[in-house]
Amino acid sequence: MKGQPGPSGIDATHHVLVVGAGPAGLMAAETARRAGASVTVCEQMASPARKFLIAGKGGLNLTHSEDVEAFVGRYREAAHRVRTWLAAFGPADLRQWASDLGYPTVIGSSGRVFPHDYKAGPLLRAWLRRLRHEGVRFHFQWRWCGWHDSGALAFATPAGEERIRADAVILALGGMSWAKLGSDGRWLPLLAARGIALAPFAPSNCGFECAWSAHLVERHAGSPLKSVRLALAGDPDPGPKGECVVTAHGLEGSAIYAISPRLRAAIAREGRAELRIDLAPDRSSETLVAALAKPRGKRTLGEHLRRVTGLDRLKLSLLHECMPRASLGDPDSCAAAIKSLPVSLTATRPIDEAISCAGGVRLDELDDGLQLRRLPGVWCAGEMIDWEAPTGGYLLTACFASGFVAGRAAART
Repeated sequence: MKGQPGPSGIDATHHVLVVGAGPAGLMAAETARRAGASVTVCEQMASPARKFLIAGKGGLNLTHSEDVEAFVGRYREAAHRVRTWLAAFGPADLRQWASDLGYPTVIGSSGRVFPHDYKAGPLLRAWLRRLRHEGVRFHFQWRWCGWHDSGALAFATPAGEERIRADAVILALGGMSWAKLGSDGRWLPLLAARGIALAPFAPSNCGFECAWSAHLVERHAGSPLKSVRLALAGDPDPGPKGECVVTAHGLEGSAIYAISPRLRAAIAREGRAELRIDLAPDRSSETLVAALAKPRGKRTLGEHLRRVTGLDRLKLSLLHECMPRASLGDPDSCAAAIKSLPVSLTATRPIDEAISCAGGVRLDELDDGLQLRRLPGVWCAGEMIDWEAPTGGYLLTACFASGFVAGRAAART
């Protein structure tokens, strides 16, 4: 594995082994190779970055254009650590990286940043071509099985067990969401056996369950709930205005993903979370009361509510679902319900349905370069580390940044 010429033409006598070929692993490989190391990447799936490709199906949201402090704040409890990753490789660096591959970025109306063609496949193919051209070697369908007694890493492959020795190892093994794409968490006992402290995995950017009536499910399952603002009851910091989707099981979509950590924590703490939905975030309670107090004449209550509030059929159905009919006939009570409709959430949807997850290797197990303190010579990157972020480009940015930090440190050791 040694003696491969590095990018500068010198012999690369330092061998870095990267386990996992998602964005974090590929960025770690690229960074280590450009620092002069010989790099091998092993991936248990038949092809690289499958979750990255699926995430890009609706338009690859690479990062976000908001200011640095707001950006860093998206990482909540992990913000102090993620800040150092972003200082090394931040949103501007990621945009330049994509441009260097031939895919300059554009900023959407929401501030999200995309490759100019909005696609993941061409960008990934260009990246892989560059990595191979620079000398990075790949093994696919190689599943990591832990360490052999000799100290080499052991892999189950189509040809049987293979072992690789390396000067530095970077683990970029993913979390536990979308197991069919490779993030199956089978690595957890391998690190636990080495004494690494792990936080239990939990779904993030996920759907939540509530007990809708059969009538609501039959009429509205799959319907978008547009232009709403969601908040955990009693939380002074509601999420941004957005939309979500009513499902047969409950609610999912971007607006609920934005507050999923708070909802998940409330369910773990109390067995349920009371969601409050502002069905008319652009109207004040006072204007709604005045509109609802207008005589309804011969109109039905439902028709009156539709006409004076402008709410669509789904929002009106939710009012009837969650509030007593008598309260809807009272202007003050009805306006209060429109501005803060209570919906009881009882559970998260299964972690394998989640876009991402919280949990994994605890941050205090890692030094500033993301090396495991208990396992010198082994680094971690990406979603296998215990941090979480909302959708909007924040997940991918931190995965790339952590890969950069780990790859740079591993190549220098």
